[in-house]
Amino acid sequence: MPDTLSRSTDRRAMPAPPRTNIIVTVLAFAGIVVALMQTLVIPLIPELPNLLDTTASNATWVITATLLAAAVATPVVGRLGDMYGKRRMLLISLLLLVAGSTIAALSSTLAPMVVGRIVQGLSAGVIPLGISIMRDELPTDRLGAATATMSASLGVGGALGLPTAAFIADHADWHVLFWTGAMLGVLAAVLVVRLVPESAVRSGGRFDTAGAAGLSAALVCLLLGISKGGTWGWTSGRTLGLLAAAIVVLLVWGWWELRTAEPLVDLRTSARAQVLFTNLASVAFGLSLFSMSLVLPQLLQLPAATGYGLGQSLLAVGLVMAPNGLVMMTVAPLSARISKAKGPKTTLMLGALVVAVGYGLNLVLMSQIWHLVLVSSIVGAGIGLAYGAMPTLVMGAVPVSETAAALSLNTLMRGIGVSVSSAVAGVVLAQMTTTIGSVAVPAENGFRVVMAIGAGTALLAFVCASFIPRQRPPVPAAPVPAAVLVAAEA
Repeated sequence: MPDTLSRSTDRRAMPAPPRTNIIVTVLAFAGIVVALMQTLVIPLIPELPNLLDTTASNATWVITATLLAAAVATPVVGRLGDMYGKRRMLLISLLLLVAGSTIAALSSTLAPMVVGRIVQGLSAGVIPLGISIMRDELPTDRLGAATATMSASLGVGGALGLPTAAFIADHADWHVLFWTGAMLGVLAAVLVVRLVPESAVRSGGRFDTAGAAGLSAALVCLLLGISKGGTWGWTSGRTLGLLAAAIVVLLVWGWWELRTAEPLVDLRTSARAQVLFTNLASVAFGLSLFSMSLVLPQLLQLPAATGYGLGQSLLAVGLVMAPNGLVMMTVAPLSARISKAKGPKTTLMLGALVVAVGYGLNLVLMSQIWHLVLVSSIVGAGIGLAYGAMPTLVMGAVPVSETAAALSLNTLMRGIGVSVSSAVAGVVLAQMTTTIGSVAVPAENGFRVVMAIGAGTALLAFVCASFIPRQRPPVPAAPVPAAVLVAAEA
């Protein structure tokens, strides 16, 4: 292992090879493809009961199944990547995406569709794996910008996916959405095989099967209770039982991880202040980000008769939301420059403040389409800054051999925040309604409350980030006196 790391360090000190840009482009494209698949199903949600001949309640499993599979797969795939090769696990993830998309494309009933969506969800580890490959393969001076670009691919995929999916759904059979995802997955896999090298940095060891099973069980209980709580009732025995089981299993899992020699998640490393508070900030960011994804599309689509709805089509919603992801990608290089000059902690805190400002503006600017485009763009800028800084903070505090596992855990923390946020926002909008004709719709003040929660949780992310230890810049070496050099040469 020391020889491997030494070779890696020597290579990273060399000038950037011409293929660096190609590696970054291919990995970012893979991230965009995975993000696209999470978005492509959105236009189908209202029609799923009819398309799959099922009830509206059962149709929600098309979304829930992917959420649960992604939560389980992300930490497991990250650990396997550290052990057996990150490129190998990246390819497996992309092939799972292709397989899941194909199953969904061939589906006409609920059961095979849910199976396809589960298999698709297992590809969620692509972005942390891609960043881990970058850490192993790229020169140090390129890593910051590349990491920010890879992180931004999540937003770009979402931004492009919604208008693309809406257009396809309006002009073609809905199965085409999934065939498109399968073809893009094949293209990404081929590019990875041809252009991305496999890193020699591996941790080896034995896989923590018990730890993986325990964490998976805890996450399924937690996220299933959160995602279904609104349907089952938050005080129902099923919801409370799942949440209680999640707590108990997590405690037992933590006990096991601290005592096993080769844990799935190194909790001692995760408890380091830089990793811990970065992960806490990620949860808070996840809590914040769903506010925009939920509020803006509804404001755009609600009928103008409400007095605050804009009566737009789903395609228009996608076009309004698209600048969010494009701004994220544009801001990625700026995030890297700020992190290099001031440190990633500063970048993360700045990103949190920008997101809070965006939500604050939305409290008063929500009556025109350009208002929502502006808010979406500002929030996207804040996300771009923050997402570029989080992986840098995590990588700065963990060994190279644990990169993929640590980044996957950080991604998981953000996903848990999003899940909790969706539940909270759903409760708020369900309680604060108004009636248009005979139909109850979310009230304008309900949207404002959700946006205020988004601003508040963004400020919570700022507070969490403020506790991250500030990294000291390296002290430059003192110049060697000329007399010493002459003596050494003699």
